[in-house]
Amino acid sequence: RMPEIDEYARRAQQYAADAMNRVNLDAQMAAVKGQLDALKIRTPFAYQEGALFQQKIGSAQRRFMNEDRLYEAGERSLDNHRWDEALEDFNQVASLAGARADAAWYWKAYALDKLGRRDEAQAAIAELRKSYPKSGWLDDAKVLELEIQQAAGKPVSPDQQADEDLKLIAINSIMQSDPDRAIPLIEKLLKTSTSPKLKERAIFVLAQSGSPRAHQILVQIARGGGNPDLQVKAIEYMRQWRRQNDDNPDLLPEIYGSTSDPTVKRAILDTYASYREWDRLLQAARTEKNHDLFLRAIHDLANNTGQAELWQLYQGETAADDKVQILECMYNNGNVSKLGDVVRNEKDPQVRTAAIRVLAQQNGNTGDALVAAYNSEQDEKIKQTIIDSLAGQRNAKALVEMARAEKDPKMKLRIVDRLGSMKSKEASDYLLEILSK
Repeated sequence: RMPEIDEYARRAQQYAADAMNRVNLDAQMAAVKGQLDALKIRTPFAYQEGALFQQKIGSAQRRFMNEDRLYEAGERSLDNHRWDEALEDFNQVASLAGARADAAWYWKAYALDKLGRRDEAQAAIAELRKSYPKSGWLDDAKVLELEIQQAAGKPVSPDQQADEDLKLIAINSIMQSDPDRAIPLIEKLLKTSTSPKLKERAIFVLAQSGSPRAHQILVQIARGGGNPDLQVKAIEYMRQWRRQNDDNPDLLPEIYGSTSDPTVKRAILDTYASYREWDRLLQAARTEKNHDLFLRAIHDLANNTGQAELWQLYQGETAADDKVQILECMYNNGNVSKLGDVVRNEKDPQVRTAAIRVLAQQNGNTGDALVAAYNSEQDEKIKQTIIDSLAGQRNAKALVEMARAEKDPKMKLRIVDRLGSMKSKEASDYLLEILSK
């Protein structure tokens, strides 16, 4: 009975891990909200800007994270032959209708087949073809459908898990003892309907091999000669080839330009970022039509000090919304003088407002630049943004200077209101001066 108890314990542990993966995103978002709420108490403006940034930039990332976590939980369920759980996970992914919905429909069909619900499996394949006629999973679906038809009337084999475990061992062993015979077998296995774990292991074995044929197969899969999940794995392993073989041609720009799958493109963008290839991230951002991928590219540039490339991208943009998105990536390491140029010269109020907010978040003293912008600005809303920006900096000196010179009662009232929330001698002295009149 002990092995059975151990197995129950293992399953319980895995169930708990999967459950944590499903709720982890909610926990993270709750933590972010808590931090923002704490920030609201200290600096209302900073809270407002943090919440705005979270809403605009974080929405795409949260969608990807939620979809990816569910998808990964489904893959783990498949690998452990928990077909009912896999079906539930992939149902949720499919219902999101996101970047991995077509893959979810394929794995739904796969899980239904393993459950012996072959009519439903074929219906899922039909839905995949109907809803995603250009999907990279259609070839795999065709193979699965043929296997379902051939197995019609046959019971589901209870020994399949053991068979796959044996295949995993056999792949490693034969690759070491007889790689010339192993590679054709691996190539054949990759064209069958089998679990994600087994196919990923096969890709890994190819990536570790020094055989030219193994590399050729890996390149074919990276170019799209397999489903998108395998393509992503092949792209990840090609990084090792780039390190080991300086003369190895870099196919990633070609693959990026030829695929429409967001998951594959994200994997390539991640590779560009890890190799600090700012020029390629810049080119991807310039040409990318998918807004979420555009955001990912500019964030990779911003997070890895690709500021020069961000400014190049900004100068070539004409759409106000895209200009704002680029500016909002410069909160931590933008260029004060260039942001000042945008504030002075940009015609679109929306873009000018974004530049002011970003300027206020830069390191160092930007108060003089903001005061100069205030004095030359005619737009009332933008002037209010500058006041709030200086309040967020706790720059009482600049606000007092503006209040003394301000002739508009409405604007002066706003400045005084912001000064009233500051614990500053300069602010208190000015407020007492008003009361003494």
